[in-house]
Amino acid sequence: MNRTFGRILLTVLTLAFLVMGVNTARVMAYSPCDLYDMVWKLVNNKFVDQTNNNQDWTRWRHKYDSKIQTNEDAYMAINTMLASLNDPYTRFLDPKEFAEEQNSMKGSLKGIGTQISVKDGQLYVVEPIENSPAQRAGIQAGDEIMEINGESTKGITVDKAADKIRGEKGTTVTLLIKRKNVEKPITFNIVRDEVEVKVVTKKPPIETKIPDNIQYIRLSSFLSKNAGSEIGEIILKTRDKDGYILDLRSNPGGLLSNAVLIADMLMRDSVIVSTVDREGYKETARAGRELLTQKPVVVLVNKGSASASEILSGALKENERATIVGTQTFGKGIVQEINKLPEGSAVHITIQHYLTPNGNDIHKKGITPDVVVEIKDEDVTNKNDVQLKKGIEVLEQKISKSK
Repeated sequence: MNRTFGRILLTVLTLAFLVMGVNTARVMAYSPCDLYDMVWKLVNNKFVDQTNNNQDWTRWRHKYDSKIQTNEDAYMAINTMLASLNDPYTRFLDPKEFAEEQNSMKGSLKGIGTQISVKDGQLYVVEPIENSPAQRAGIQAGDEIMEINGESTKGITVDKAADKIRGEKGTTVTLLIKRKNVEKPITFNIVRDEVEVKVVTKKPPIETKIPDNIQYIRLSSFLSKNAGSEIGEIILKTRDKDGYILDLRSNPGGLLSNAVLIADMLMRDSVIVSTVDREGYKETARAGRELLTQKPVVVLVNKGSASASEILSGALKENERATIVGTQTFGKGIVQEINKLPEGSAVHITIQHYLTPNGNDIHKKGITPDVVVEIKDEDVTNKNDVQLKKGIEVLEQKISKSK
């Protein structure tokens, strides 16, 4: 097991997905103008599209020299410059945003533990994190957050709402909640705490009966550095099961290393993914000769399954290792490198396209499931997870054929 993990980590380093390549001693000498120029150089040397969205990139280099006086000036100028690339994945993170991202990778955050979203200008709870202060206080999926600390959330962005909700351990945030089928709004005073972000769970999002001989595993993100090892531990502890359902629905992706590591647990001596950089140089990650299980696998996906979710599901599908059930995936077939910048900021730069084992570029296309199952409005209303139920049916058929 350790030998396998070590080999895969070497492969991932070769693929260069996560690079923190700025020397700290040099960083301290940078001025705000130097910071801007540093980002310009990184994009000039690394961005996957050498035309930089069909523009003369040199026009940006000294565009704001006379206007950048502070770090905030540099941040604004950098964001303007990067927007011209028309690539939402090449983006700048200020020190606070980068620190939050690093905490997500570590698997912890400070706050109350809620996933939030904005729909039609209203702020909603997507889901409280398991065993978080929010869940213990009684916050539920679908709750509308009307106010945060007495301030209206109408028209608020997710980022601004998150900033208001997060805070130091032991402090309190007050939420005014509007709940479906409850006449009056409810006030919640929630004490913030250190929240362990669980990206791997054995509990379905909608309560559904799982047969005793099947192991259900839900992975909500590939961002946590522990995601791959947690999946491996579950597989090792459930060798008595006849098959596995891996739920990647609404999983936006994360670390390429986790996708490669999990694929290696389930496949033997097969291509997992290839990456192609701006020079056309191609690198391929392959599964080794060791694997953790040969039992049948079904993978659940939907339109929210992106990036690393598509790398994993594409590898399992095209190597005929798993049956994919659900709806068309998001279609993010590009890889970002994380570059650490002065004073705690960072920039994500798209540096590669990736290809599935059969050489398919799924960017802006997505992966088509083997078994397409749409979820209708009445299924949501009745809390009927038809995709999971179909996945169980398909897996039981695969198990029967394998015996």
